[in-house]
Amino acid sequence: MRANTNTNASTGVDVATVTDTGAATRTDEIAATGAVARTGVITDAGAATARDAEGTAEGAARGRRERGRGVLEGAFALLDALRRNGDEAGVTELALACGVPKGSVHRLLDQLVGVGAVERVGNRYRVGPQLYRLGQAWEPHPGLRPAARLPLQRLRAVTGASVVLVVLREEAALTVGSVPGDLEPLLPVRNGLAFRLDTAAGKALRGPRASGAVLDREDVMEGVCCASLPVRTPDGRTVAALAALVPAGRRLDGLAHAVAGAGAAITRALAGGGGGGWRRPLPPTALVP
Repeated sequence: MRANTNTNASTGVDVATVTDTGAATRTDEIAATGAVARTGVITDAGAATARDAEGTAEGAARGRRERGRGVLEGAFALLDALRRNGDEAGVTELALACGVPKGSVHRLLDQLVGVGAVERVGNRYRVGPQLYRLGQAWEPHPGLRPAARLPLQRLRAVTGASVVLVVLREEAALTVGSVPGDLEPLLPVRNGLAFRLDTAAGKALRGPRASGAVLDREDVMEGVCCASLPVRTPDGRTVAALAALVPAGRRLDGLAHAVAGAGAAITRALAGGGGGGWRRPLPPTALVP
């Protein structure tokens, strides 16, 4: 900018000074505005970068959770396939049963073998001891299984029946206690066996019955009869059902009476703490944690 060196007559102020001062002021304002603008751009860019990084981290965490969920679902699908198979199974069988690629089945089985949930026998697999131990810790109702142990054994001894204790789970009567009887091997019973709810055991489990047993005279399976009654807590809640299964031709009135007595014994044991009386525990030195 060209400076004006004339002096203003009325003020005596050097015009060049005013002109230079104004120019400097405008220059400073422009520079300051540019700096602010640049700072704003940098700040906005930094915030955007931080948001992007945060979004990336959240996406990665979500991906890890989904992958972990997928691995767990695949592992439990394999374990359930082994349970349903009831014996040993090979990789190809399990892959077809679960709809999982054979490579994934191999990797999952190796991990399950490593933690004891699955056991390898040659080139085949079966449910492992650690899974069995974990399953034994499940209690459908506090003290129910210990309370039922002796009454089930005594009912089997008196009647010769195959005896099962069932609870309601996932729209089925799930066996949580069993003693094989005269029906073996026609109708093997075991823990984990699930009966339909339209069987005698399922009906006793679902329906509130003031008295009387649910009787099955070959209604579900030819050659098999059953008497079942609900098992109640001391306050009257139904927590299970007890069923005795016998070959066709047996009188069911006496069987129903025996089942009622066993159910009452379970209720009394629950009232006494679930264990059927005081028992001396095993010493810790005899147990493996």
